[in-house]
Amino acid sequence: MKTKPQVAVYYFPNYHLDDRNQALHGPGWTEWELVKHAAPRWDGHQVPLEPAWGYTDEADPQHMAQKIDAAADHGIDAFLFDWYYYDDGPFLQRGLEEGFMPAPNADRLKFALMWANHDWINIHPCTFEHNPALLQPGLITPETWDAMTDMIIERYFQHPSYWMVNDAPYFSVYDLEKLIASLGGPEGTKAALKTFREKTVQAGFADLHLNAVVWGGSNWADFVPTKADELSTVADSVKALGFDSVTSYVWIHHVALSDFPQTEYSYCQQHYGDYRAKAKPAFNAAGLPYYPNVTMGWDASARTLPSDIHANIGYPYMPALKNNTPQAFEAALRDAAEFLKTCPAEDQIMTINAWNEWTEGSYLEPDTVHGMGYLEAIRRVFGA
Repeated sequence: MKTKPQVAVYYFPNYHLDDRNQALHGPGWTEWELVKHAAPRWDGHQVPLEPAWGYTDEADPQHMAQKIDAAADHGIDAFLFDWYYYDDGPFLQRGLEEGFMPAPNADRLKFALMWANHDWINIHPCTFEHNPALLQPGLITPETWDAMTDMIIERYFQHPSYWMVNDAPYFSVYDLEKLIASLGGPEGTKAALKTFREKTVQAGFADLHLNAVVWGGSNWADFVPTKADELSTVADSVKALGFDSVTSYVWIHHVALSDFPQTEYSYCQQHYGDYRAKAKPAFNAAGLPYYPNVTMGWDASARTLPSDIHANIGYPYMPALKNNTPQAFEAALRDAAEFLKTCPAEDQIMTINAWNEWTEGSYLEPDTVHGMGYLEAIRRVFGA
């Protein structure tokens, strides 16, 4: 019996109280504050966005249960939590650990970790001076890596709802450059990933599925010996490190948005499609499946200081996508579904950006304009 493709959706967990955030931004702060206070940046700019469910607390299992039911009812198989861990320990983990994992219906949806090992900088909001303070460096020590991976195996992989790909727990890495720099270069990284895999097997699992988020090679060019911009070179290097698959986080990692302040959604979709058409054969040739991405939208202006001018000077002062209606999103999903038909059954996996990137304008959660429209689009294409 043929099964449907697996749909995994990125989840950004900054919508609950966190001690680090409150120390910096004040008591009671979550990223909902940026959503509430976003200001229009161009004619017709529809902000602030209003979530149809209200400003939920994702660390509350009952609030998370609402999200789980909606995702499972509309054809989503897994949440890929943006997961943060620095040299001094975890960050933004309560949404997963106190919201999802103990939720009464957690058995309806799988979850996995996408280690967001990038620098954490003060862009909440970012000023036009565009020199945000570094709050947590993405680089970690090998000792932190060992402690972190031990904790991942014990705390997360053992949970009955952890997502398995080909009978192995899925673990994704966002920033390959930071990974390689943290672990002593390519050889040290290869050894560290091998040890992580061995520890996972020793814990009773068949294997470990290591996934790399690749930004067309630009996020780790310094570590590729030659022709870093060529996907075939990147693919061989990713394979040599010990990864099992490749995916993308968001379309704009592969597409330079053409018009400011807004670029057509269809333009971004088309040019991401050009990247995808090159990525699949390049990574497949290295023995790596490429899991395609569909992005719901993009508008990072909520992370800009409302009193500053808005100009195209770089994230988050950058173009947004327009005309990303539920109908346009559904067309992109259907295009991805056709692409997946060219992949072996075990590799028919796709990622979506995102469940709740409200301050980047990419969210599936219902708002007061489109309601459940984006979730209904997933259900129409991929079934419940």
